[in-house]
Amino acid sequence: MHKHVMEPAPGNGSAEGLMIAVEQLVRYVRRSATAGGLSTAASSALGRLGREGPQRLTELARAENVSQPNMTQLVTRMERAGLVRRTADRTDGRGVLVEATDTGLELFRRRRTERAAALQQLIDELPEPEQRAVTVALPALARVIEDRQARSSPPTPP
Repeated sequence: MHKHVMEPAPGNGSAEGLMIAVEQLVRYVRRSATAGGLSTAASSALGRLGREGPQRLTELARAENVSQPNMTQLVTRMERAGLVRRTADRTDGRGVLVEATDTGLELFRRRRTERAAALQQLIDELPEPEQRAVTVALPALARVIEDRQARSSPPTPP
């Protein structure tokens, strides 16, 4: 029997309260993407390849916070499903890149459309002032994340 554990209600606007809201939002939006019947791990990896392009398997595993053997298994399953392919790294003949196929990219786009529609439905249920607040606040937070990542990334060689 599953016990529901109630967390104390955090104060409005507290970081803890916002974190709970973000967790709920992410779970809701993830569940809304059903195209292709992908696991969370496969959806995340395909999404990363769709957004960022081909990557070495080791880079993909690191970015997805999984072990290389687990990523190898996941990529193999996705490859069998026709969603990704392995190609030679033109900059290093010994290296192999994982890239989304046209089928994988189409599925990535369909899943993104499903998630965007689910998010839009939620936003549409808010009063107008809250709709405006969300459309300003979420992109602002994404910008801060991008800025932090840019500052912590090593410069790319020319």
